[in-house]
Amino acid sequence: MSEAVHTETHGFQTEVKQLLNLMAHSLYSNKEVFLRELVSNAADAADKLRFKALSDSALYEADGNLRVRLVLDKDNKTLTISDNGIGMSRDEVIEHLGTIAKSGTKAFFGQLSGDQAKDSQLIGQFGVGFYSAFIVADKVTVLSRAAGQATDRGVRWESDGDGSFTVADIDKPGRGTDVILHLREAELEFLDDWRLRSIIGKYSDHISIAVEMWKDGEPEQTDEDGTVTSPATEGEWEQVNKATALWTRSKGEVSDEEYQEFYKHISHDYQDALAWSHNKVEGNQEYTSLLYVPAKAPFDMYNRDQSHGLKLYVQRVFIMDDAEQFMPTYLRFVKGVLDSNDLPLNVSREILQDNKITAQLRKACSKRVLSMLEQMAKNDADKYQGFWKEFGNVLKEGPAEDYANREQIAGLLRFASTHNDSDAQTVSLEDYIGRMKEGQDKIYYITADSYAAASHSPHLEIFKKKGIEVLLMWERVDEWLMNHLSDFKDKQFVSVTKGELDLGELDDEETKKAQEEAKEALAPLLERVQTALGDEVKEVRLTHRLTSTPSCVVAGEYDMSTQMIKLMRAAGQPVPEQKYILELNPEHTLVKKLETLEEGDQFNEWSQLLLEQAQLAEQGGLKDPAAFVARVNRLLLG
Repeated sequence: MSEAVHTETHGFQTEVKQLLNLMAHSLYSNKEVFLRELVSNAADAADKLRFKALSDSALYEADGNLRVRLVLDKDNKTLTISDNGIGMSRDEVIEHLGTIAKSGTKAFFGQLSGDQAKDSQLIGQFGVGFYSAFIVADKVTVLSRAAGQATDRGVRWESDGDGSFTVADIDKPGRGTDVILHLREAELEFLDDWRLRSIIGKYSDHISIAVEMWKDGEPEQTDEDGTVTSPATEGEWEQVNKATALWTRSKGEVSDEEYQEFYKHISHDYQDALAWSHNKVEGNQEYTSLLYVPAKAPFDMYNRDQSHGLKLYVQRVFIMDDAEQFMPTYLRFVKGVLDSNDLPLNVSREILQDNKITAQLRKACSKRVLSMLEQMAKNDADKYQGFWKEFGNVLKEGPAEDYANREQIAGLLRFASTHNDSDAQTVSLEDYIGRMKEGQDKIYYITADSYAAASHSPHLEIFKKKGIEVLLMWERVDEWLMNHLSDFKDKQFVSVTKGELDLGELDDEETKKAQEEAKEALAPLLERVQTALGDEVKEVRLTHRLTSTPSCVVAGEYDMSTQMIKLMRAAGQPVPEQKYILELNPEHTLVKKLETLEEGDQFNEWSQLLLEQAQLAEQGGLKDPAAFVARVNRLLLG
């Protein structure tokens, strides 16, 4: 046995202590998840070695047959998951096995529901899969040596799951990593050969790296430093998974269950995917794509800078995770694999950035996802509504980012509207156009701070009276969306809070004539109100968009909307002072009262009140609310 030297004891990061306690005492409803995670990690290590060896074949150390092996030792009650992949240095062992990214850990604990079955499945999703070993083990030993390093540069990591772990230097003849689980008495079922084979068949059939177990006899046994303690008896290593890259098989050969297990493997999600698309393309370009739409949004969905993308393979050789060049940011929820025959094996992220093949593959993958969503929306509206609830706000980023597919993305958008007395976002633009009034050639919409603010806005009064549908928007992204979506199916989008209202053919000639007569008759009043308010407003004019409200303010046709101003201020962006247009309802009693007043303090007070209540309704607040309250009190007292 080789002697361990340079032994150190380290304390776990606080979050790891919490996690280990959870593993040891809570997550017992689906214990076999630990093997899925450890085998998956081992297969990833083999994939990484294969990629690095493209530029340095010496890393194979004359052993290019990559594999994962499971070794049972019933006498010592240990289960070892061993790989001959990339391995780890001493520093990497300390970094990877002693800490977890705090953002992911915080979110992990925030997602725990108390339902053990669901909670146990969260393990892989948040990058904490290694620690699932403590679900079944009361001590874990890890032996590792980085490929290409000398045999005396091995490292042993060990912990019993309390507050610390030890790290020691050892001799390790073979590269890669051995994870030795010292099983609890209650978990000895995982030393049963057939039990392990069934778990591998369930979770790891699709892994392209061979997973092997010893058939008959006893495999070679080693101590915790990697020294052989007993030679192998008669028998042989037997591959127990198919080890065929799932995406290389024809669609007819792959069951739905296999597709779903592969999705969970690449995404670390604990739920089934909502939909998937598997395609092999031959011709000018040769590639295979397997793209999945998840059922639930991950915790970091709204962080546009978070890594995302597809697993990239070139001629079935793993190249990189999170290849974002093949999936636009607004489709960052998509998981999957892209295997190209046209890219070079030594491709890097920098090369991908400016590669023509990359641009063509990105276009094709984007189209594939959008078509998948169109089919879902067409064939299963309920399922699509589930998708929209999770990812709708992300998809709304699409028209700004992907102009070429703007119309197709717009067709997938869903909104609330005045057609439904609900905040449910179920109305498509096709639905809206199908319900347009005769003579209507515009799509009307409103943006506000909330559903209540949008649905009760005074700007909607004339539309409700005439039965003209208006789309209701209140998400932060909606203002961004409408700045980049000017029309759909040749129908122009018009905000009901900007510019002068012109309903075109929706107003009859008699109505238009009455409006012109009112404008002419009340011209003196408008001039007087303009004088009273001075430079507080850009203009004072009559409106016919109101039926029960005396006044409203609107932005000029080419001015920023109220919502855009709020968004910019919230982001700390400088916003120039913007004056609004005050519109008065000539049919309202207060406006008629105003017309009877002579110039003076009372006229000015009423003019100011009509402006401030309109600002309050539109903006949700006032610069000087105390002055507004005092003015209301004075006018009430007469």
